[in-house]
Amino acid sequence: MTEYTSDEMMSVAAARALGDGMSCFVGIGLPSTAANLARRGHAPNLTLIYESGCLGAKPTRLPLSIGDGELADTADAVVSVPEVFNYWLQPGRIDVGFLGAAQLDKFGNINTTVIGPDYANPKVRLPGAGGAPEIAASCREVFVVLRQSTRTFVEKVDFVTSFGHGTGKGDRERLGLPGAGPTLVVTDLGLLRPDPETAELTLTELHPGVEVDQAVEATGWKLKVSGDLATTPAPTEAELRILRDLTRASA
Repeated sequence: MTEYTSDEMMSVAAARALGDGMSCFVGIGLPSTAANLARRGHAPNLTLIYESGCLGAKPTRLPLSIGDGELADTADAVVSVPEVFNYWLQPGRIDVGFLGAAQLDKFGNINTTVIGPDYANPKVRLPGAGGAPEIAASCREVFVVLRQSTRTFVEKVDFVTSFGHGTGKGDRERLGLPGAGPTLVVTDLGLLRPDPETAELTLTELHPGVEVDQAVEATGWKLKVSGDLATTPAPTEAELRILRDLTRASA
């Protein structure tokens, strides 16, 4: 079996969640890596949309930011930021929003704003919201990708930057949010999906070589584990070749 890192497993697993023909609102970092891997592999007709207004971007390397000129150079169209949000995102025209997080709680709420209970004097001030709150609210569904640890997987986020499922099933509907919210969380240990009855994130797959105890110990709440726990298929040589070519091109 080809050797691979836990980050490569995470990127491949996230990429596989994107289907050919989908439209995907892409965040920079791990979400962008996964989305570009999918488009170069099993989903050549995946439409990548970036917050800067680039529709159908086909970067030859991983973009450094949403303002990277590579996105505009390779896009089918470049429109204004208000058009991206008012015409494409808010009416629910985008299938998947792909987000990262600094903190994530058991109901899929995301924090990218501050670490610590005092907003005015936080322990760490993070980059902030950007377009993530609108993506989390309006995309038909949301995928989150991040490394799993008790630092990132917390019982309750310090600040709700992007609304997931609130305090449980039904909160999104009560607030009138049109999208389904987080339907998949991809980590370096496995995959989590919301329980259909409670919306609490539940471990449904483990990556090869990872034990349940590892995932439980890396979670800041009492992690629920599916009774049908599956094992993620290992990355193929083709997937790793595409991923590593993307990484080298961006070095």
